[in-house]
Amino acid sequence: QVQLVESGGGLVQPGGSLRLSCVASTSFFSVYIIRWYRQAPGKQRELVAQITGGGSTTYVDSVKGRFTASRDNAKKTAFLQMNSLKVEDTAVYYCNMGGDVYWGQGTQVTVSS
Repeated sequence: QVQLVESGGGLVQPGGSLRLSCVASTSFFSVYIIRWYRQAPGKQRELVAQITGGGSTTYVDSVKGRFTASRDNAKKTAFLQMNSLKVEDTAVYYCNMGGDVYWGQGTQVTVSS
């Protein structure tokens, strides 16, 4: 059973930064696209960023230029660096791989003054 374990969320002031991590338990980590989703209270889950095994990235418009997805295939870990955080970035963030199959437990990101 593949597990994804997330960490790195927390409370930060507007303009601050956080780095989320997602560690996978599978040795096939490098072949998977890793997707980062977020879900704010009362809203649908939103795809924020994705990174292919080779490192190609795409982002939703609202985070372009502020968020950076990366990965270390040797360490089976994906990262989401979030800079210039805004109040509207507040949500539970999830990492995902394998389509709808494997999900992290979610980590709360709260941006507030």
